[in-house]
Amino acid sequence: MYFKTKRIQGSVIYRKTREFLRFQNNKQIMKGNMAKILRKFSTTTVDPGEIKRFSQFNEQWWDKFGPMRPLHSMNKLRVPMIREGLANTGSLTSDNRQNLKPLAGLSLLDVGCGGGILSEPLARLGGCITGLDANESIIDHAQKHSMKQGLNISYSAGCIEDFAKNNKEKFDAIVASEIIEHVTQKEEFLKACLECLKPNGSIFITTINKTTPANFVAIFLAEDVVQLVPKGTHEFEKFIEPHKLQRILEDCKDNLYTDG
Repeated sequence: MYFKTKRIQGSVIYRKTREFLRFQNNKQIMKGNMAKILRKFSTTTVDPGEIKRFSQFNEQWWDKFGPMRPLHSMNKLRVPMIREGLANTGSLTSDNRQNLKPLAGLSLLDVGCGGGILSEPLARLGGCITGLDANESIIDHAQKHSMKQGLNISYSAGCIEDFAKNNKEKFDAIVASEIIEHVTQKEEFLKACLECLKPNGSIFITTINKTTPANFVAIFLAEDVVQLVPKGTHEFEKFIEPHKLQRILEDCKDNLYTDG
């Protein structure tokens, strides 16, 4: 009788545990769906949660061994990619290609520039750089750092959709590196970026692919295990696959020409 009662009690506990876990799982799903709904009806590309999250690192943007270490490391790939990309499109003159400042005479907009980790090396290559970020406190920090380095970079605080209203077809190239996975309305974001681009200009985008391996490496390993970047830096739901990104760009470009 004792063992029978124990089995019954165990069965009840097991069932209650399953119900609790199912409830928690459903709650997480509902939370995720609600976040999607809020992002869908958002009137801005800026996520206030992202602004708050990155504001805590204002003083650490230029610590090459701190929370922004991956971005510093990525410059070894990002800067040559942009330089060679502009060379391949014919934006660089033959003289400039061999010059220490190959980007001289070109205007580039660094969208989501943060503390200027990518803006500064591009400015050193001679580019006329404008850095844009929605986080005003980070922009202030970026401006001060560039001045100490003797670099003439124009920084602006605000969202790209507002910036685009007064800067249509102004830039030879747009750089949106490691930013689109942090914005809410990707279509509006990319459309605004393209509005700032001169005809036949170039746009450079780097981001994390939306795959299971990327989720494992960029979030589980990098944030939870190795702690290479602060926990909560990325949300898998905001990642995007390259083919979807390409389709959005093509749609935005078609609509841009149609509206024009």
